[in-house]
Parts: sequence; C-alpha cells; structure tokens
Amino acid sequence: MQVRDLSIKRSFRFLAALVLVPGLAGCFASPGGESSSDGGPSGSRLRVALAFPPAENFSPYGADATLLSRLGVTEGLTALDANGAAAPALAESWRRESDRTWRFTLREATFQDGTDVTPSAVADALTRATRAKPVPAALAGVSLEAEADGSRAIRVTTTAADPVLPMRLSSPSLAILSPKAYEKKGAPTPVGTATGPFEITTVDSGGSATLDRFDDYWGGRAHASGIDARFVKDGTARANAVRTGDVDIAEALPVAQAATLDKATLKEAGTTRTTSLQLNTRSGPFKDPKLRAAARTAVDSSVIVKGVFEGYADPGAGIYGPAVTWADGKRVKPTGRADAARPDGTRITLATYDNRPELPEVAQVVQQQLEKAGFTVKLEVREYSRLESDALAGKFDAFIGARNSLLDTGDPVGVLASDYTCDGGYNLARLCDKDVDRAVEKADGTDGTGERQDAAMAAEAAILGADAVVPLAHQQIIAGVSTKVRGVVLDPYERALVGMGTRR
Repeated sequence: MQVRDLSIKRSFRFLAALVLVPGLAGCFASPGGESSSDGGPSGSRLRVALAFPPAENFSPYGADATLLSRLGVTEGLTALDANGAAAPALAESWRRESDRTWRFTLREATFQDGTDVTPSAVADALTRATRAKPVPAALAGVSLEAEADGSRAIRVTTTAADPVLPMRLSSPSLAILSPKAYEKKGAPTPVGTATGPFEITTVDSGGSATLDRFDDYWGGRAHASGIDARFVKDGTARANAVRTGDVDIAEALPVAQAATLDKATLKEAGTTRTTSLQLNTRSGPFKDPKLRAAARTAVDSSVIVKGVFEGYADPGAGIYGPAVTWADGKRVKPTGRADAARPDGTRITLATYDNRPELPEVAQVVQQQLEKAGFTVKLEVREYSRLESDALAGKFDAFIGARNSLLDTGDPVGVLASDYTCDGGYNLARLCDKDVDRAVEKADGTDGTGERQDAAMAAEAAILGADAVVPLAHQQIIAGVSTKVRGVVLDPYERALVGMGTRR
C-alpha cells in the first residue's frame, strides 16, 4: 500500500468536517439557562464529548466502567497513582494479614443516595461483582470473598495468594455502589448510587447524560457544578466541536485532525493503549496456527504507524508498548511459532469499530496486506456497542481493536488473564492454550515487582508464540481542550478525564 500525501489527507478531512458543524451546534446548551459558550466563572458546567456511548446501560462490570470513572462518577477502594501503584480512594489504608488476606480501612464517605458507605455495603458490592456474568476483567482467574470487619474495615480473602490485590481493587469495574443500585434485577445502576464527585441525574437513550456535582463527596466539592456529556462516535465531529467552541473537552481525537486544531487546544500524552489484530483461534480459518502465522507475517505495522497514525504511535512490539517503561528491557522472544502456510484465497471476515476513527483505516491497510498475502478478506465496520457481543462470541475471524494493557488492574498480568486465558472475560482471540494458561498462572502468583514483570513478559512471549494476536501500534492520547479549561486529567491508563479540579 502506498502512503498517501498527509497534507492532502488532512485538507480533505478538514473540509469534510465542516459539514458536521450544524449537527452539533446547540447540542451542548447547559441546563438552568447557564451560558454554555461564554466560559463562565469557576463552577460553570463542563461540556464533554466522549467517543463511546454506553454499550451495557452503564453497567459497571463491562466496558462502560471506564465511562463512569472518566466522568468522575464511580470509585473503587483504591486508585492508581502516577507510577501505577495502588493509592487510597474509598479505603484510606490497608495491610496484608497473610498470603491470602488483606484488611482495608474505609474512610468516612457517603453514597450519592445519601446513605453511608459502610463495611457491609462495600463487602456486598464486591461480592456481587464476583458473581457478575461475564466476570469483570479485573477478576479474571481470581476468586475472592469480602466481609465486614467491625465498623470501619473490610477483610478480603482470595482463594490463592494475590500480591497485587490493592491494585486489582482499583479497577473501574470494581466500583463500589450503594445497596440501592442492586434493587432491580439485571446489572446494577450507578445512577445516583455511586460515590464520586459527580452524580448522574439523567440519561438520554445512550446519546447523552447529565451529571451534577455531588456536594457531599468525601474529598470536597468539585470546581465544576456539573457535566453535560454527549457520546459522539464520529471523531471528526468531536474535533470540530472543539474547534467551534461547542464543547470544552473532547477525547480520542483522530490523528488526522491534530494539524487542523489550534496548538493551544491540542493535548497529547503517552498511553499504554495498543492497537492489535486479534485472530479467532477457536473456529474458522485461524483455528489453524499456520494460517495465523501467515497473517502475522503479512502485516507490516510500520506502514500503519506512518500512514494512519501519522507518527502519533510506535510500531507494535508486543502486548506492552513504550509507555510501559520497563517492558522493552525485559521482552522475551516468542518461541514455538508455526510455519506460515499459503492462504490460497482463504476467506476471512475482519471486523473493527469506528468509535476510534483510526481503526477503520487501520483495518483497510491490514485488509490490503492480507489480500496481498493471498487471503480473501471481507471487512465489517460497526459502532462498538453493536459489535462487542458478536466479537466476544467469535462471529468474526479477525478483529482489530485498541486496548489499554494496564486499564483493568494496573497490573501487567491482568490483561493477559482477561484477554488470553481459557476463562478470560474479554478473550477476543478465543485463545485456550494450556501453555499460555500455565505461564499466566505463574505470573499471577509471582510476588515482587521485578519478578512479576519478568513472569509477565514470559507469558507475553507464550501468547505471541501462539499467534493469537498481532500488535500493530502503540498509541498516544490526543484530546481537544478549550483554552478556557483547566485541570483536565490526561491519564495514561485512560481511567480519568474530568477530576475535582477540572473547571472553566
């Protein structure tokens, strides 16, 4: 594939974006008559454009969990600090009592429905998460029991030793909700039942959500009085909304729009997100490891980084990219790979989603590379909420997605367990390999930071050796932020966006 002239591509997309302005104008008027365009004093509402609409009615157990944490709605017992270590959240401290037992001391806090955060409520929330189907990714391969311990603490006991339990409990999918959240059958609702600085008050069929400041938040009052969130899947429309002043913050902007935005509104940060090609190892043509090897050898990620990401990414090196600073020095060469077979016109279906605007372009490049190698490729592109269930059910032969390797737990082993083991809850490659499971299990039971990293890299090598996944690019965050806004949180783990200090 020839790489197109980037200036021509940018100019074309800038002109195409202009037709999208009317569709967004007026969509972000703030409630109560407050101006949505004059910047306002501190305490004004924030207008935020997010890339992904709720896929599971704001269930905290799946992909929607990060929507809730990015908007400041939910919290767990712990959080992750800048170095990826566990930090206090609803738990103000903790200690390890034995290999399998930890005791967490709770801070005084209030749920958004006005009830107190009690040990029994916290233990119940964690217990319900363990029973969710599918199991939250942070709990893949982990069994735990939580119980109240006196008036201010809970005790968490795991079936096997879990040296990173405090990091695991920072996962957005293990957010603590009040008992009211679980009153109705089905997934719990975070509307008015969470603990964060912002409370969801209304949801409009997945297209928008209104949030108000939760004044009784344990950490104090947030600067912004509320958030008017819109879910705008078109990345060019999100960028254009920043350009015209219709939104204050827009996440996940297309790299092609970076050159068209005023530099003062363009924010970049490193991220642990990797775009990968997942191959269905359980059914269809890629059940054959030799055809998986053929797909791997056909893909040239340098073309993708240069032509699609325009330099806002690094070529795929593994499941962990450069933002995981220790990974390169510990990487293990994959072994046991099958020899590549000749595809001879083998028909495959390749799927991706358009919420992240680069992905359809990545898919087109991969499609051409696979066809050049001898595959016959049908490309299917949908909005993510209409694609996830089919992808998890193995209805596609190959899937291109963007995944933050440290999102679920902050622990490097977490993504391996959830995405590449037989019982993994987000196993898009549908991999079930005894050698991989053993390597991940060994890594999961390893204590000590350096030793655990070494074991994680050995497990990564086993997964790459099975050719279940082909890493394509390690991405950067590109966000659009009004010059009137301060305090946006550009989190490499992509768990946060709006915080207590975010204001305009």
